[in-house]
Amino acid sequence: MSRIPRFQEHLKTAFTAEAASAARFRAYAGHAERDGLPQLAREWLRLAAEKDELAVRLLQAAEQVHGRDSDLGYAIAEERYENDVLYPKMMRDVGPKVADVLLKVVNTQKEHLGRLEGLRSGLNASQGDVLLPAEVDQGVHGSQAASDRG
Repeated sequence: MSRIPRFQEHLKTAFTAEAASAARFRAYAGHAERDGLPQLAREWLRLAAEKDELAVRLLQAAEQVHGRDSDLGYAIAEERYENDVLYPKMMRDVGPKVADVLLKVVNTQKEHLGRLEGLRSGLNASQGDVLLPAEVDQGVHGSQAASDRG
């Protein structure tokens, strides 16, 4: 028996399908671009963006988006699980070529984890939005950063 309600299982499955399709379409776009087919690449990217939007709607319908620290906490826990459990387990089960790809993923994931933890610290320390590293380096604060970018 499932631990989550059936509707959430279905929404999670649908989310995974749409998110995977979007990533696959972006990969196809990159390949089309390298093959000298920029119009095909642009259409793949448009389709990927539409798939991303569908995935977001499904994630929201599954009540998996809560805002602020809750989303950051979930993302941090997910990154830690992937880095510490999921990918290491996979690396033990595959050959060296695939293990090398997975190791590179873990190294990038560790960078993501650090950025997520920085965002959470920044959010907890602020009374509003977080400062991004480029904004901190430039000495730009809060709404001024948004107006400078706009």
